[in-house]
Amino acid sequence: MGSVITSEDLSRSFDGRLALDGLAFDVEEGEIVALLGPNGAGKTTTVRLLNGVLRPDRGHATVLGLDPSVDGTALRRRTGVLTETAGLDDRLTARENLVLVAGIRGMKTAEARRRAGDLLERLGMAPDADRLVQGFSTGQRKRVALALALLHDPEVLFLDEPTSGLDPAASRDVVELIADLARERRRTVIVCTHFLGDAGRLCHRMAVLDQGRLRAFGTTEELAAALWRGTVVDIDLGRQAGEREVAAMAACAGVLDSQSTPGGAQLRVLDREAVPPLVAALVNRGVPVYAAVPRPPTLEDVYFALQQGERADEGVGRT
Repeated sequence: MGSVITSEDLSRSFDGRLALDGLAFDVEEGEIVALLGPNGAGKTTTVRLLNGVLRPDRGHATVLGLDPSVDGTALRRRTGVLTETAGLDDRLTARENLVLVAGIRGMKTAEARRRAGDLLERLGMAPDADRLVQGFSTGQRKRVALALALLHDPEVLFLDEPTSGLDPAASRDVVELIADLARERRRTVIVCTHFLGDAGRLCHRMAVLDQGRLRAFGTTEELAAALWRGTVVDIDLGRQAGEREVAAMAACAGVLDSQSTPGGAQLRVLDREAVPPLVAALVNRGVPVYAAVPRPPTLEDVYFALQQGERADEGVGRT
């Protein structure tokens, strides 16, 4: 594997305001990376710079070994882009939209129709393939737009909110399709999304942007380790832990912090190895323990902690 996307000090301003300030990161072949951040964080600007639609004010990037600011036209033949607003011709059917774009890209008609049919089938749109797009729901339009982005079998995909407007079943299908493209076809994917659950299930690493700057980049585990010490463990006692029980837990080796919860207690421990002796110590004290469950931080935990500037010494809870 090698870096398919690299950027160093990538920056862009609009009307004197920095939209992206010094972005530096890399994305490997077959990797799915989420660009996360509130509106105005710099996600869309990043995608446009990496596709050669915009030129940077300073810094540089490479995508598939090409400089987007110089080789944008050649690069866009090898990338696929799904924008949040599907750019479809309402006067045409779903199939006609795909065949038209395929022809513009130089694909022969027979191949274009085969490819269009395969993609519409894969995205659950085969029954509606020959209906006018004008009557489609938001979710149906999104699936046709995704088919357009995949039409020429791009090596790199840039997807802006790929599951917005989709029902749960369609959202699951799209997530599985993206994962298959990365795993089986070694396609590299950048996903801009506000759906943290999808990003957590789908993406290998996350780039968290805020006001144009990269706040953090890495796996959920790596980002969590930089924010908090240890591991959170939920202790189920079948009732709220009393003060003495909380104090007893806090006194056990490897426990960094403890607090009562309606069903028992929540602890932060140095690592998972601290859990068995902790449970044994409680049982020896006559405290019934129904479950002790380590709770790794989720992407939601990490994202909101970064937004709030949370640090390791701010207590056990992350909600």
